[in-house]
Amino acid sequence: MSTAGKVIKCKAAVMWEANKPFSIEEVEVAPPKAHEVRIKMVATGICRTDDHAVTGAMVVRYPIILGHEAAGIVESVGEGVTSVKPGDKVIPLFIPQCGTCPSCLNTRGNLCSKNDIASASGLMADGTSRFTCKGKAVHNFLGNSTFTEYTVVHETAVARIDPAAPLEKVCLIGCGFSTGYGAAVQTAKVEPGSTCAVFGLGGVGLSVVMGCKVAGASRIIAVDINSDKFAKAKELGATDCVNPRDFKKPIHEVLIEMTNHGVDYSFEVIGRTETMTAALASCQCNYGVSVIVGIPPAAQKITFDPMVLFTGRTWKGSVYGGWKSRDSILKLVGDYTKKRFVLDPLRTHTLPFTKINEGFDLLRTGKSIRTVLVF
Repeated sequence: MSTAGKVIKCKAAVMWEANKPFSIEEVEVAPPKAHEVRIKMVATGICRTDDHAVTGAMVVRYPIILGHEAAGIVESVGEGVTSVKPGDKVIPLFIPQCGTCPSCLNTRGNLCSKNDIASASGLMADGTSRFTCKGKAVHNFLGNSTFTEYTVVHETAVARIDPAAPLEKVCLIGCGFSTGYGAAVQTAKVEPGSTCAVFGLGGVGLSVVMGCKVAGASRIIAVDINSDKFAKAKELGATDCVNPRDFKKPIHEVLIEMTNHGVDYSFEVIGRTETMTAALASCQCNYGVSVIVGIPPAAQKITFDPMVLFTGRTWKGSVYGGWKSRDSILKLVGDYTKKRFVLDPLRTHTLPFTKINEGFDLLRTGKSIRTVLVF
């Protein structure tokens, strides 16, 4: 029996308030309105950004359904949708691509003005939610909300992909892999023969390592306080691994000594202001480029010596790896199917969706790189 145009009752992981476990609830998912798409989730990854929303480091509105790194199948579409149809395999996008705002029209930008990162409204474009639980409206997350069996997104925030693509693997292209890989090859534009330092070796950080290797970096220094991650980093392309706790001096001084002048490119993939300034200071003073990839903590400011920039370093930010989302997803999935990069090493755990709290425990204890939840 067709569910198009009808409310769907399904299971979702609802976060009722900060710093509490996810609650598996029955929710009602309204049908898509004009220019919206309802998707049946197949697989979704657990990203550190989701945990920032749990802890309050990222401001969101409760109750909320988190999740933003996923892949699924279109269940139904609203009036006016032309880019996808029921049955299509798709990846929802936490950075939309409307195609009409200044960022979308400029070749140098990718942060579409229709994104919900800064405002964190948790609502669709018409100011309402498509989720209801126990009679209460439930907010969405970054226009996606993938910790649910069904979700609704705007057409500009969904990309059709190769029907042969394995959804439990390419879901990582929805955020983690694309963000890290793109930070190296798209935002920084790492050059062959260069020296790079990557601060933070989670799924995104390891994807940066992969991007630096593909770009031809001759030296890739992986930095993390968890030495258990070093073997995987070396497997994916790191040439050196450094634990800041093994040294009495600041990590940027260690890296400058290791490279005799500082690295050409550094990447902060943690989301801590202290490591952001350390990554910048570790760069070569005349032409080093440091890229902030980790989402900054809410309400925190950075204080640093401006001479660090005055002498020639460049500080950049990178959201979703600098990719224009809808334009790039199909190519990235295609590159994966052509074996131009691998995703399997990033996925360390696969769990049923109902074990989401276990998946977050693995993330917080540093035991996983990426846990993928399957429905």
